[in-house]
Amino acid sequence: MSGDDTTDTETPSDPAGLGSSRTLAERYSHTVGRFVHVTELAAATVFAALFAVGVLDLLIQILAAVQSGGITDPLVVISFIDTGLLLLIIVEVYQTVLAYVEENETRRIVQLVIYTGVIAMVRKAIIFRTGEYGSLEEALLAAGSYAIIIFALVALLLAERSYGSDEIVPSD
Repeated sequence: MSGDDTTDTETPSDPAGLGSSRTLAERYSHTVGRFVHVTELAAATVFAALFAVGVLDLLIQILAAVQSGGITDPLVVISFIDTGLLLLIIVEVYQTVLAYVEENETRRIVQLVIYTGVIAMVRKAIIFRTGEYGSLEEALLAAGSYAIIIFALVALLLAERSYGSDEIVPSD
């Protein structure tokens, strides 16, 4: 060994060692990795397209409600909020996929997943209607479950912000 960091597979024209001397397992791993990367980019594209279609659909719904006079109906407004929060969930999922594509640190990905969960549960709470359940007990069980999930997500978010930060926060 000459003391440098090169391996036997590296050559001046192939500094990464990606040439034909790689093993079948290495070539396969590289190919699968590229496939996953391309698939992640395709998923990000799908979510971006879904977001664009959703925004356009929301604008059409709002214009139709204004023209029909239904814009003053609280249930119509709640449906707009529901759609808007669904669009925010799509954006958060898109950002999570991008974080994977860009190979961000795990902490960033976890933050995005927590934010997505919080938005999803707030959406569920806003559109919650007891009449959609067969009995009062079923509605109460669902509401309690939503509350537990929301509190758990908020606790995770607070813990991540309190203990996950590597930055020194100046005191006032």
